[in-house]
Amino acid sequence: MFKELDPLLHSELRLAIISILISVVEADFTFLKEKTNATSGNLSVQIDKLEKANYIKVTKEFKGKKPHTKCKITKEGEAAFEKYIEALKGYLHL
Repeated sequence: MFKELDPLLHSELRLAIISILISVVEADFTFLKEKTNATSGNLSVQIDKLEKANYIKVTKEFKGKKPHTKCKITKEGEAAFEKYIEALKGYLHL
């Protein structure tokens, strides 16, 4: 029997964001945009969805006059990612 895949993480861009954040302490918006090749608008929407699910923590500040957004994965996000990977392995029969 196949385990259900987390629909929030099953989105390509949200999975990419979580995959990046799982391997770093934190990442800023520009870094995530460069690594995912996403548009600013789409990245912003997907970050909001992950934040509302408490998978990531977002902090916003200003550097000079420019806004600076940083993202960090939460314990819930780490657990959800690990659960997603384990479920995916079941699809691959590993």
